[in-house]
Amino acid sequence: MPTYRAVVEYDGTNFHGLQFQSDVRTVAGELERVLSALFAEPIAISSAGRTDAGVHASGQVISFRTARAFPRDRLALALNGNLPRDVSVRHAALVEDGFSARFDAQARAYEYRIINRPMPSALERRFAHHVHRPLDLDRARHAAAALIGEHDFVAFCGVLPERGGTVRQIHSIDITRSNDRVVVRLTGSGFLHRMVRITVGTLVEIAAGRRDPGDIPAILASKDRRRAGYTAPACGLTLVGVRYPGFDSEEAGRN
Repeated sequence: MPTYRAVVEYDGTNFHGLQFQSDVRTVAGELERVLSALFAEPIAISSAGRTDAGVHASGQVISFRTARAFPRDRLALALNGNLPRDVSVRHAALVEDGFSARFDAQARAYEYRIINRPMPSALERRFAHHVHRPLDLDRARHAAAALIGEHDFVAFCGVLPERGGTVRQIHSIDITRSNDRVVVRLTGSGFLHRMVRITVGTLVEIAAGRRDPGDIPAILASKDRRRAGYTAPACGLTLVGVRYPGFDSEEAGRN
């Protein structure tokens, strides 16, 4: 059976997350509805990351199998002609049989955007978290260094996974500022439920002077969610890229 891979973008504001739910609007629900109509058979997708309600994506990856063929150079165009305006396909390809968007991923990259100024932004409120307190990013960078590597991140987890443990590996955390825009970029092998948002909330508290930069090792060791910071709002989070052997969704389809 042919296996397809697609890079998907969406504004998560009006979705109840990616994963299919029968009674609410989800990204998977829209994609599966359109794919099933195009291929004239029921299609279920696999995704690289199950983003929560309100979380966005510019480099989400999905895969699916189908008994029918479709011209691969026209698949993205056909999908975009039928999908709603808040979800689109940037790149689509026929890939090797057995490829899984979820299980073959080597690394995932998320970016969290913050507007750091006294007053909020009406134009960017759907895509950034407003923090009115001044942020000392050097404090946050110092704290973030303790999160790099393989750790048990249960203290930074919202809902525990049904299967598997809570050990994850973070490859890098980069924190940059351009005027009043702050971006926290995290890359890792995988992330627990709300792990990125709790990590950002903790780093914001440190940058605002409400916590000590040296608190991170103790939070990790505690394995207690109550010891970490607040959960940053979903609006600021975007899944920007997923890396596979020989393929990076962050770059695919941009030329």
